[in-house]
Amino acid sequence: RLRQSLLGRLPGLSNARRLLSAPPSGMPPDDEKPMFPGSRSSFTTQLDFIHPENFEGIPVYRLVNRRGDLVDGAPEPTLAGNKDLCLQVYETMLQLNIMDKILYDSQRQGRISFYMTSFGEEGIVANAAALNPNDLVFCQYRESGVLMQRGMELERFMDQCYSNDSDMNRGRQMPVHYGSKDHSFVTVSSPLATQMPQASGAAYAFKRMQNGLCVVCYFGDGSASEGDAHAALNFAATLDCPVMFVCRNNGYAISTPTSDQYRGDGIAIRGPAFGIPTVRVDGNDVFALYEVTQQARQLCLTEMRPTLIEMMTYRLGHHSTSDDSSAYRSVDELSFWDREDNPIIRMRKFLTKRGWWSDEQETATKQAIRKRVLQKFAQAEKRLKPNPMEMFSDVWARMPPRLRQQMEDTRRHLEAETSHYPELKNYKPIADVE
Repeated sequence: RLRQSLLGRLPGLSNARRLLSAPPSGMPPDDEKPMFPGSRSSFTTQLDFIHPENFEGIPVYRLVNRRGDLVDGAPEPTLAGNKDLCLQVYETMLQLNIMDKILYDSQRQGRISFYMTSFGEEGIVANAAALNPNDLVFCQYRESGVLMQRGMELERFMDQCYSNDSDMNRGRQMPVHYGSKDHSFVTVSSPLATQMPQASGAAYAFKRMQNGLCVVCYFGDGSASEGDAHAALNFAATLDCPVMFVCRNNGYAISTPTSDQYRGDGIAIRGPAFGIPTVRVDGNDVFALYEVTQQARQLCLTEMRPTLIEMMTYRLGHHSTSDDSSAYRSVDELSFWDREDNPIIRMRKFLTKRGWWSDEQETATKQAIRKRVLQKFAQAEKRLKPNPMEMFSDVWARMPPRLRQQMEDTRRHLEAETSHYPELKNYKPIADVE
């Protein structure tokens, strides 16, 4: 009686109860249609488990095959319609490959402490070519080609790897941990996947600003196993953030093949689960990758939502100079990918068949690039290391007294004990840092 009395006195509550108990207009009775929040399913009387092995894998988008020929039925690639851009992308891929070889050898000779190559993954240059140069990039560590395509000078790469006084990071980062505000490229962070939630947050800020730009977040198949990856994808989807997630699935994390990382169909299968438009592309086909990137970026901005690109490729080099990949994969496997499905070789075949490239151009271009890289390499190696006192700067707007005291104590110690630190001759002279 009390319930009836309350409902009679509160007609609004009575109407709400009636609406909640009845199915929405045009829908079948609630015993025939699930109304659980968060799903779009139907009832069934057949008990079936969903077995992933019964599903075919998500297809890989491709336009140009391994022979450098346009695939039958494929449309003319957008990138192929711009000869100058094609040649610029190809030469940038060559430069990235040559720089990697020289700096890798430099580490093996003990001249720098660490290095990571992009061998086999140079196709990422085409991905960068399809972006707006002001789109903000959060990367993992194998995206040097993005910075190179955006125009960062060779000496900046060398200075960073040598941690000299011209290094924008002032010697505070490991080699290959690039960053450049001028190129909208956030400095690399060593721990895997930390950049992913940051990218979602930055994209949410871009959405609020309505600046017409998107955020691009690169990560590897290994990073996709980190908890941060799942949080980032979910936040981006639920907050409708204009961020393009690009997974470089190169077959291996460090010493760990993808078969030991997950049982699902790669990384792309996770996109729909989070509610993110997703595509899988042949990362060794620069033409398909350029096309996919353009479309994904447009989708991010026109629908103001995230996208996920799984770029299927293969890591030809060791994971880093701290790794020996011969311990977990065969020489024959490497030889096949190097010989048959390398993005540089595939693009060269395409350009040659179009009459845009020749063996003479190949030889001359490689020689010119190698000469240029070696010149910048030699200059970077001769530069002094940063002032040791700079380890105390760039943290506070105004240095706190306790930190200043530490800096002054360190300076006095080094000046008094110079004979015990002969390597100081390779550094800028010690002085106060304001």
